[in-house]
Amino acid sequence: MSVRSRPAALTALILLGTLVARPAAAHVDYVTDDTGDPIDAVRFTLDVLTEPINAAVFAGSGLAAVAGLAVYLWVRPTITDVVVLREKLAGYADLVPWMLRLAIGLPLVGAGFQGYLFAPTLAFDTGASPFLRVLFIGLGFFTLFGLATRLVAMVGLLTYAWVLLAVAPGAVIAMEYVPVLVALAILGGGRPSADDMLLAVASTPGSYYGRIDPVHHLKSSLDAFVGPLRRYVPTVLRVGMGVTFVYLGLIEKLADPGRALLVVEKYDLTSVVPVDPGLWVVGAGVTEIAVGLALIAGFFTRGAAALSFVLFTTTLFGLPDDPVLAHVALFGMASAVFTLGSGPLSFDRLVGRPALDNETVLAAD
Repeated sequence: MSVRSRPAALTALILLGTLVARPAAAHVDYVTDDTGDPIDAVRFTLDVLTEPINAAVFAGSGLAAVAGLAVYLWVRPTITDVVVLREKLAGYADLVPWMLRLAIGLPLVGAGFQGYLFAPTLAFDTGASPFLRVLFIGLGFFTLFGLATRLVAMVGLLTYAWVLLAVAPGAVIAMEYVPVLVALAILGGGRPSADDMLLAVASTPGSYYGRIDPVHHLKSSLDAFVGPLRRYVPTVLRVGMGVTFVYLGLIEKLADPGRALLVVEKYDLTSVVPVDPGLWVVGAGVTEIAVGLALIAGFFTRGAAALSFVLFTTTLFGLPDDPVLAHVALFGMASAVFTLGSGPLSFDRLVGRPALDNETVLAAD
């Protein structure tokens, strides 16, 4: 890498950060009970963006980000730090199932004990519905221990589908569970997990446990069945996370500005960044949509995953009553996407330089 290209790369990163410097408001439904005044979303956005100062800030941030990305793609610097990071991350690929199990196991246990259906806004009476409580606690603990992981993941997917379609359509707010459960159904428990330990015992000649446990002997057949799908796990996680971000930005922010404005007012966010409250809402919505579309397209995937991690962290510190457990799945998914990279069917794969292929590590695991 030439000396001249290093400042260009740094400039690109700084300019990209300009657009996303405004913290997002995450799940609006989690931090406000009021629906706010009814506001025409399209008219609201147009009014905000046609105000001269708002237009200058918004357009300037957007153009700076686009220019920074264009410069980076034109120069395409080889940064030694990034190369080393990719090589190191390739060694973590086999730990992704463990990351994902922690990411949804803890929230599922919390949902069972606190009495809600995936999302804290969907509460149920634990006394009147002991089965639901046991179901969610059981799903959570089995997932955490990595016991019968693929079966538990399938049960979790069916439970989510039942809640979404028959009980509470509002469960769409917790859609991040779906890609994580799909990934676990494909990958299994990985290591460390109870499945991995029991398989080692059951596969040992002369094992007493192996005589009574036929399940783990089926692992080779299951691995052969899902083997061709393992390479697509990074794509599943990346797209699932991207869709979640687009939903948060489009549906919870831009389509419902009244409630989003309540969040800005409640936490006095204009004292953090002194801009118009409307620009806060539009900026947060557009930023989340942009990050989501980048993830869906597989465009600067690891950068988008790192950025999303920063957004989640600043949100939790900035909104003290935002339920932490409700975001653990997103943290875990962001960590997995950062570890695995874009996977197949991505812009990064189309135009990027050859790099270590974590999907190959997954396929061989």
